[in-house]
Amino acid sequence: MKFFEYAEPTSLQETAELLQSCAGTASLMAGGTDLLVMMKEHVRAPSHVVNIKKIPGLDDFSFTWEGGLCLGALVTTRQIETSDIALKHYASLAKACTDFASIQVRNRATLVGNVCRASPSADSLPPLIADGAVLHIYGTQGQRQCRVEDFLQGRGRTTLATDEIVTHIQLPAPAPRTGKVYIKHGRRSQMELATVGVAVSVTLNAAGKVDSISIVLAAVGPTPLRAAAAEALLKGRIPDEQDIAAASLAAATAATPISDVRASAGYRRDMVRVLTARSLTQAIKEAQQ
Repeated sequence: MKFFEYAEPTSLQETAELLQSCAGTASLMAGGTDLLVMMKEHVRAPSHVVNIKKIPGLDDFSFTWEGGLCLGALVTTRQIETSDIALKHYASLAKACTDFASIQVRNRATLVGNVCRASPSADSLPPLIADGAVLHIYGTQGQRQCRVEDFLQGRGRTTLATDEIVTHIQLPAPAPRTGKVYIKHGRRSQMELATVGVAVSVTLNAAGKVDSISIVLAAVGPTPLRAAAAEALLKGRIPDEQDIAAASLAAATAATPISDVRASAGYRRDMVRVLTARSLTQAIKEAQQ
């Protein structure tokens, strides 16, 4: 591990100014579960490590029906997976956090850190995108908001400027008759990157027709993929088995997986079809209850 300066700013302004002065050579640390490993393996060698744990407000964890769920940059995946609010209203995100890693890592790793890592196989990203999550970002030029799906630019790449920090993630409150599901496929559910992941959020109207739907695929492209063609096949319909099968096939067709040590591209594409069907069936069933 190379020499680095260590800082513990106590405000967002101080943090942004420090990041600006480092011109992209600094790294933020909240949980540190990715950063410290990469530093030890010489994958990253920041000039400064900026610990954000002393900044007030970044541990926010709140829910209202008007504002939805608000999660600060210091909220851990373990806090989410054990939250009654998350389990009741954001079941897909809670499940993704449970599947995230070992219990030791989940007690330290933050949701915001996982988002900013921008891994194509990150468990948290598909449920966040399916739920319409928005990031609150602070920098020297002021504050801005960005949808998670627009924030991700490629493998390990985001729209975050060198002087910016993600302070919160906000998810809208779920509408009535909404079902949310995340299914991860891998050699094991925890301590393993997803071979394929599928998140579904579906809302039915009073007549049982699909009012809104999101289908998001993980580990089958450089960023999580929104299966828009599959969604269009179900929108406005009372979905039956044939509709679900057609949508699942459309999702598999939209996937652009690669072959690697975990699975072939063909296997991943077929698993997209299988997992999309399972996720849709389960989400629709939950929305009907």
